[in-house]
Amino acid sequence: MEVLVNVGGVYCIALVVFHLLFWRIFKWPEELPRLSSLNQAIMQVLNLSLTFVFVIFVYLSIFHADELLHTGLGRSILGLISIFWLLRATQQVVFFRLKHWISWAFLVWFIIGALIYGVPLFLA
Repeated sequence: MEVLVNVGGVYCIALVVFHLLFWRIFKWPEELPRLSSLNQAIMQVLNLSLTFVFVIFVYLSIFHADELLHTGLGRSILGLISIFWLLRATQQVVFFRLKHWISWAFLVWFIIGALIYGVPLFLA
């Protein structure tokens, strides 16, 4: 199970990189100026804050996998991370409506995240 939690760390590294590339991927230098300055700031602050949350997930998953698996607090954190990914999967359906294959790919990606962190709760 420790290996699975470590895999979760690698999974979250991919999300850190993805979120740091938002400016380029989504052409934010051209797109964000269409928003009010307040909404521009909110988008960027939320993205950077979420990126830091993923960095925390990486750190915990790679350097504290044993504690995540074998302490009450650690198991609570595993459960909360799994719920985080389940909520993100739900938001994918609600906000993106699964009209495009990429929306389906992200839905699967987020369900995988929920399983990576949820399975150890039941098998450890």
